[in-house]
Amino acid sequence: MSGQFFALEGIDGSGKTTQLKLLAQRLEAAGVPCLITCEPTGRPIGKLLRQVLTGQVECDSRAAAPLFAADRLDHLLNKEEGLCQAVEAGLTVLSDRYYFSSYAYQSVDLPLEWVIEANRPCAQLLRPTATLFIDVSPELALARIAQSRERTELFETRERLTRTREQYFKAFALEKDRETVIFIHGDRDVDAVSEEIW
Repeated sequence: MSGQFFALEGIDGSGKTTQLKLLAQRLEAAGVPCLITCEPTGRPIGKLLRQVLTGQVECDSRAAAPLFAADRLDHLLNKEEGLCQAVEAGLTVLSDRYYFSSYAYQSVDLPLEWVIEANRPCAQLLRPTATLFIDVSPELALARIAQSRERTELFETRERLTRTREQYFKAFALEKDRETVIFIHGDRDVDAVSEEIW
């Protein structure tokens, strides 16, 4: 039996993690077994990436992109909780970010095409059934971040979120023949967004 794989994407503050949990609850209630996962992972490379994102560890942007790809490769294939084996086992896997987050966030500092190629080996292993992009204004995203974060990350400024949102749409255009992207209007209350996703 083969399961499905859905990624929820959006700039920081888009509410994708909340929507991921709500979607999982609805699927489980409908009798669909789910696995929720996120990136960076809690494994060694993922922990290092989280430290990079929060400024605890300094890292050049060009070095960070391969780190993301390495964390994703481990996320896909590790024996304990690999995404590929979960999908093969029939689970519906839900991830709060995946390829497009790397493409958009890293290409603020690096050429978009280069970032896509750095992720290509992972993209060939597992592509989402669909990517749900929750589109919110940077202003709303920043307001949500201010309410919920003790420590902001590198990209959590209005300028960076605006640029990242633009890069998402460039990546969607480049990958339109390979990926299925569904756009969700996210500048609404949580329940309204959840209904549209469902």
